[in-house]
Amino acid sequence: MMNGVVSIRNKNGEEKVKIERPGGSSSPIWSIAWNPSKDEHNDILAVADWGQKLSFYQLSGKQIGADRTLNYDPCCVSYFSKGEYIVMGGSDKQVSLYTKDGMRLGTIGEQNSWVWTCRVKPESNCVVLGCQDGTIACYQLTFSTVHGLYKDRYAYRDSMTDVIVQHLITEQKVRIRCRELVKKIAIYRSRLAIQLPERILIYELRSDDSSDMHYHSKEKICQKFECNLLVVCSQHIILCQILKIFVDNPFPITLLKLSTSVRCLDMSAYRKKLAVVDEHNTLLVYDINSKELLFQEPNANSVAWNTQCENMLCFSGNGYLNIKASNFPVHQQKMQGFVVGYNGSKIFCLHVYSMSAVEVPQSAPMYQYLEKKHYKEAYQIACLGVTDSDWRDLATEALEGLDFETAKKAFIRIRDLRYLDLISSIEERKKRGENDNELFLADVYAFQGKFHEAAKLYKRTGHESRALSMYTDLRMFEYAKEFVGTTDVKSSRMLMAKQADWAKSSNEPRAAAEMYLSAGEHMKAIDIIGEHGWVDMLIDIARKLDKAEREPLTKCALHLKRLKHHGYASEIYSKMGDLKALLQLHVDSKNWEEALSLVEKHPQFKCDVFVPYAQWLAENDRFEEAQKAFHKAGRQDSAVKVLEQLTHNAVVENRFSDAGYYYWMLSMQCLDIARDYEEQRDEMLTKFKRFQHLAELYHVYHSIQRYTDEPFISDIPETLFNICRFLLNNLTKEILQGISKVKILYTLAQQSQKLGAYRLARSCYEKLLELHIPSRFQAAIERGSMVIRAKPCHDSEDLTEAMMCYRCSNNNPLLSNQGSMCINCKQPFIYSASSYEVLPLVQFYLEEGISDDEALSLIDLEVPHTDQGKAQEQDMNNSELQTLKINDDLDDEGDHPFTAKISFEQGGSTFVPVKVSRSVLRSMSRRDVLIKRWPAPLRWEYFRSLLPDVSITMCPTCFKMFQSEDYELLVLQHNCCPYCRRPIDEPH
Repeated sequence: MMNGVVSIRNKNGEEKVKIERPGGSSSPIWSIAWNPSKDEHNDILAVADWGQKLSFYQLSGKQIGADRTLNYDPCCVSYFSKGEYIVMGGSDKQVSLYTKDGMRLGTIGEQNSWVWTCRVKPESNCVVLGCQDGTIACYQLTFSTVHGLYKDRYAYRDSMTDVIVQHLITEQKVRIRCRELVKKIAIYRSRLAIQLPERILIYELRSDDSSDMHYHSKEKICQKFECNLLVVCSQHIILCQILKIFVDNPFPITLLKLSTSVRCLDMSAYRKKLAVVDEHNTLLVYDINSKELLFQEPNANSVAWNTQCENMLCFSGNGYLNIKASNFPVHQQKMQGFVVGYNGSKIFCLHVYSMSAVEVPQSAPMYQYLEKKHYKEAYQIACLGVTDSDWRDLATEALEGLDFETAKKAFIRIRDLRYLDLISSIEERKKRGENDNELFLADVYAFQGKFHEAAKLYKRTGHESRALSMYTDLRMFEYAKEFVGTTDVKSSRMLMAKQADWAKSSNEPRAAAEMYLSAGEHMKAIDIIGEHGWVDMLIDIARKLDKAEREPLTKCALHLKRLKHHGYASEIYSKMGDLKALLQLHVDSKNWEEALSLVEKHPQFKCDVFVPYAQWLAENDRFEEAQKAFHKAGRQDSAVKVLEQLTHNAVVENRFSDAGYYYWMLSMQCLDIARDYEEQRDEMLTKFKRFQHLAELYHVYHSIQRYTDEPFISDIPETLFNICRFLLNNLTKEILQGISKVKILYTLAQQSQKLGAYRLARSCYEKLLELHIPSRFQAAIERGSMVIRAKPCHDSEDLTEAMMCYRCSNNNPLLSNQGSMCINCKQPFIYSASSYEVLPLVQFYLEEGISDDEALSLIDLEVPHTDQGKAQEQDMNNSELQTLKINDDLDDEGDHPFTAKISFEQGGSTFVPVKVSRSVLRSMSRRDVLIKRWPAPLRWEYFRSLLPDVSITMCPTCFKMFQSEDYELLVLQHNCCPYCRRPIDEPH
């Protein structure tokens, strides 16, 4: 670069661009900087050479503009921030700030020797420089806001050398390029003043149009000024402090002296009041003439008077905008920034570097004046900007306050011709000499519909005739009679005559209803409207009535209900909050969805809904849903009755699976009643056991009915064989409706023959020949009884071993007159609810004093199992023991305490239950115990598995036990328990 040439190369060292100085200049280039901005300037290089020049080039090698002459030799150049400015230093022993075009803005810092290098910290305002004498210095730059505001025009500095004027209403902007550092800005009407380092520029608008934004240069003042504040007037430039000055007087006048420093101040529109914000963020408002402190407010950082209203100001602070009218309390709303102007209903706020106009409704201060009956001041506030409803309130208040001038202006604003006619007529009467304000107020009340207040004022002013005319014109004859009384016979007769004539000639029910409504006789109006079926008028009245007016609202609802408009009637009852009537409406209209939704929120009305709902369901043959509805209503007797009817229908219709399910539901219903009603406990528990027994019988008989009546079934012979034996063992002494012993014996005979139980099959055929056989089974049974005689008279050994008692190890006959129990120990058999095989379970009972919770906690204590091989070896080596060990087949636990408990006297006539103590419970493993956790008042039932390897699953709802594989298959097929139909994903 010593030859004055800049070469730009790629990463491989190949030259891409070569920049040669114009005119053959060979001054050494001392520093180069690349503009880091993201806009169109990011391909610009700033080049500083020792010819005391600063030049700008594009990467293409083209020079931009002319060289900038410096008065020193530059040693370093660097772009500031995001490429908006340039920092440069050199032989002048200082670092200076320039615009990106090379305009000098000012000195950043001075040193004692040459500045050899300077750098700017990215994304910050910090500048670090290094000097020839080894000095390193760091500076932080702060750019202050330079701006000015007048009404809706805001001017502010941009890029240090430009001025932007913004019209806050139209959002138009115009940029004025000064090409020098802008120090101060002032704006007033059509004038704009810009202070530069050595001069002041005056600009003026081209026209008087309020939206004109075309400024042209008016004048230049080539003089250097030092001031803190610049103000421009029509013909003068002013430099001022807190002083009252006159432009034709060179001597200022002290306006006010404060003990603290002033941060912000403003004068009211008529220059009668001064608002000052001091260093303690306190707003102080003074009367300029008397110097009296009128009021003060805390938490202020800036203040501005309304330019259109003398007694209104706003101030900002702590994130709030505060508006104060006269001496009324402050009205606040959230706002960020500083208040710099207040014009009408617009407040100008400066937030960071952005100026915005905030539209502020003036309703709050207007109502403050209305409360004090200051109508003219309230009107002035309203003119700044309020809503139509606010104008109407102002007009009405002023009219009632007899300020007709203000009321007239306000009604003109909202174009209410009716009230304007009233005011005009009052003004004409005042011109004719009337001056009774109470009479005028009576007319106003009558016009507003305040008839009783108007009548009182008419009577007070001696104009009773006007009150009578008012009542009769409105057909308010009852009020007219009350007003006249019984003493004025002439007036009473006149009222009676008018009422009779009107009643005779009108014959217009709609008009009559409207008159009643105007008079407040809602009940009479509702009766007329309801009789004629005018639904639109009924609902309109109901919506206008207050919810406390229950009688007319109820009448409206009854008419709408009679007219089949239940939606409107529902709306009225909701408005009244009459939940009972609303529920009854939904019930009467059969709108069950709404009724049930409402009763979920208000369960105290469940009987009012669920009872009729259940009756409706029953009438529509939806008995199962009706039963649940009766149950929710607490009508247990009705719920049981419906279930009994459902069960009877299922049996009659040969739907035995449904019959079993309904019997199970009946049993659970009885259990609920036994729990809730102690006086019925014994009876209900007896029914519970009976219905549980019937539920299982009908449930399993469903398979028999399908086998005999349907062509295809999925049950295997072993299952049918076990079901038949279960039914016959449980039907030894009773006959149940719908259950045919012929079908059971016929099915058992056929399955026995298939499985090799020939002796049992022969016995079944012999019993069938003793019964009345339907004709469709006659031939098959006769043929089967002949065929079976050719078979051996014994049963398969595998089938007889399947009936072994797991308590006493005794083999039981396939059919027994004693029922489903061991003929030896009387231990009841426990069947799988799917295959109806006997499960290796023994039921045991708790000794006295052991609660269910305690038993559960004792069983949950896991105990170690003894080694099986070791236990067997000990038994074989103990020659003194002369007992038969059944542990090899039944239990792997050897001499387990529970094994001793299941011992018994063989051949006993009574059943001896297994009762266990706490020590036995502790010895049990939780995985070997199944518990039926019946709800109160039942006790839990405990079962211990004697073959832990056999996996058993129990339904948590009906407590039926299944072999696990069978249960999983049935659940996959039906997605619920096959017995109680509880969905598998339903929590229990």
